[in-house]
Parts: sequence; C-alpha cells; structure tokens
Amino acid sequence: MYGYLFRRLLGTIPVMLVVAVFIFLMLRLTPSDPAAILAGDSANSEQIAQIRQQLGLDQPMLQQFVIWSGRVLTGDFGESFFFKKTVAALIGERIEPTLSLAFFTMLIAVCVAVPLGVMAAHWHGSWLDRLVMGFSVLGFSVPVFVVGYLLIYVFSARLGLLPASGFGDGRLAYLVLPALTLSQASTAYVARITRSSVLDEVGENYVKAARAKGLSEPRLLVRHALRNALLPIITVVGIDFGSYLSGAVLTESIFAWPGLGRFTLDAILKRDLPAIQGSVLFMAAAFMTVNLAVDLLYARVDPRVKLGSGGAS
Repeated sequence: MYGYLFRRLLGTIPVMLVVAVFIFLMLRLTPSDPAAILAGDSANSEQIAQIRQQLGLDQPMLQQFVIWSGRVLTGDFGESFFFKKTVAALIGERIEPTLSLAFFTMLIAVCVAVPLGVMAAHWHGSWLDRLVMGFSVLGFSVPVFVVGYLLIYVFSARLGLLPASGFGDGRLAYLVLPALTLSQASTAYVARITRSSVLDEVGENYVKAARAKGLSEPRLLVRHALRNALLPIITVVGIDFGSYLSGAVLTESIFAWPGLGRFTLDAILKRDLPAIQGSVLFMAAAFMTVNLAVDLLYARVDPRVKLGSGGAS
C-alpha cells in the first residue's frame, strides 16, 4: 500500500503542473486588465501602468510564471490584489465553512439515499421503487437555486425556524438549509446507484444461497448485498464530496456562505489573479486527495481489490 501511495502522490506532480500552466495562461490571455479594474474608471493610462508595474504584470509572461510557480513551491500563493491579504490565509479562512458544508451535505445524502436505494431494490417494481426513482429524476431536474429559495421561503420566511443566510460562527442552524439544498442532487444520484448496485447483487448465487438457509431479509440485504455493492456507492460519494470541497458556488451565493466557491467567484469577478490561481490549485489538490482516499478505501471495503501500479483493480 505504501508503494502505491507513493506512486499516486508522485503522479500528482504533473497533474498539478498542467493545472498551474492552464490557469495561468487562461487568466493572462483574457482581455480584461486587473490593473485597470483596481485603478477605477477615472484613472488615466499612467496610473494604470504604475499599478501594473507594482503588481508585476508588466513583466514577460514567462518570467511571471517562473516567479509565481517558484513561490507556490514554497507554499506562497502570493497576495490578493483586492483583499490585501495572503491567498493562503484567505483560503484558510474558508476551509472550515467549506468542509462543514461538504461533510454535512454528504452525511444527509448517504443517510437518506442508501436506505431508500436498498428498500427500492428489495421491493423492486413496487410503488416504493417507482417513488424512489421518481424522486431521483426530480432531484436531477430541479435547479439548486429553486430548491434553495423554496427552503428559505418555507423554513425561514414563513415558519421562522431557520436562519436564511450567513455562517453564524458555524452553528448548526445556519448549516441546515445550505446542506439540504446542496444534498438534493447527491441524494438522488446515490439512491439510484444504490438501488442498481443492490439489485445486481441480489441476483447473485451467494444471496440466493443465504436466503435458502433462512437468513432474514434485512440481514441479507445489509450484511451481504449492500456490503458487496459498496464500491460504486463509494465512488459516487467520493466524487461528490471532492466537488463540494472545490466549492458550491450557487448554494454558497444563495445563502451567503463564506466558502471557497463564493471566494473564487468573487476573485473571478474582480480579476484577482493570485486569488484565482491559488484557489484553483487548492481545489485541484483537494479533489485528487479525495480520489486517493477513495482508492485506498476500496481495498478496505473489498479485499478482492488490489492496489497496483495502475490504481485500484
């Protein structure tokens, strides 16, 4: 396992390099000028040129990349043009809200979707199965902002039970509505995958043999069918969790949640190059870390999975 872990970590280097080059070039080749945005509408060309010089934007592109990448290797993502703080500090301030939202969202999705998927598989073709599948289609179809504003209207504006927006120093009440909103698509997808995976396992001979021996249905479904159907479920949960660590822009904007997605959106709108570059690199690293954790979890859940040079197989 340690050899596999080392190879995977080594393999992240070229991926991060490609991400760094791509985001650097993409931002430099766009027509808008951060110096002009900082200077304001009333600034003249001399003032804009002075700001460009102060920010180092007047240097050749290759030189800018070498300087920036050298700093990144030491953990220095530079200083934000607009926030006047280091990008690492700004990202650090938003890790807690991002982690709490991602974790609570997936907790809701897994706790709701897995039992629904197992029950739908057990009563395949019944009204419950059709209800779960209908819910899955609805979860994919309804936009996040519709769900978010609907929840705000019902639970905040009408009933006054939960706050409509904000972080509230991490209190659980502020987390409920954003997490419920964000979990809709994950819950629908995980329920569908769980149903499909458990259905595949229920038809296997070992399940039929266990049922013939008199094993109870709940134990048969959970201890045998669900356990062997976990790999695709873990894959979906890992991908969704990694994407939420990269920020949920719409949800965070609706609920004024101070997470990484909203921070990145603000940086893009303000053309804050160091903030954009640092946040995108962090997102890429977070997503690859989650993928690595999922691969390692495969071997824990299913001993048949071997971690080789090509990954989990």
